[in-house]
Amino acid sequence: MGAAVDSQGDKIGEGLDKVGDLIDEKTGGSHGDKIDLGVDKAKDALDALDGKNDDIS
Repeated sequence: MGAAVDSQGDKIGEGLDKVGDLIDEKTGGSHGDKIDLGVDKAKDALDALDGKNDDIS
């Protein structure tokens, strides 16, 4: 999984952002802050798989 994050980090980050936006839209924007926080935590966790925080923005 770490290698996939290394090589596809930008696409993974974009995908997580799109999912977060979709969930925010479906909930009428009422949970935007919590959704953004969850997306950021997911990005950080995936990015840390290789011991570096350098693949997902």
